[in-house]
Amino acid sequence: MTQQLRTVLGDLVSVNSRLTRLAASASGNTESPAIWRTIAVLRDLGPMRLGELARVSRVSQPTMTKLVRALDERGWVRRIADAGDARAWLISADPSGIAALDAWREEIAAVLEPTFDDLSDDEVATLAASVEIVRSRLERARAARMAGDVA
Repeated sequence: MTQQLRTVLGDLVSVNSRLTRLAASASGNTESPAIWRTIAVLRDLGPMRLGELARVSRVSQPTMTKLVRALDERGWVRRIADAGDARAWLISADPSGIAALDAWREEIAAVLEPTFDDLSDDEVATLAASVEIVRSRLERARAARMAGDVA
């Protein structure tokens, strides 16, 4: 990896964190970011056991248990039987949870818009292309991890 790529990737992670903090602050939304992250993980990766969800989300299992309980009380997740183990449950995003996540994303996009509304069409296209590059690399990395888990 070139030093330039390392620098750009470090900057991308850093600026993403700053953007996330700005969005949370500007929106005034009082939900824990962990709520949205949990629903997004379930939306993106599909149903999974509580321990796996905790690992992927980088929180402890007791913390994830609390998050899932709060999401379950709102009807934003569902517990479904694990076909591979009758004693276990999988946690799945409920359509109402996905709708809440979509509404939150719309809310933060709206509050961030004034910060970016003077971008040129070319700059917006560059941002859109950048998002697609990152998304495709994340999907490729996920597929490689999944293939490694199966092997």
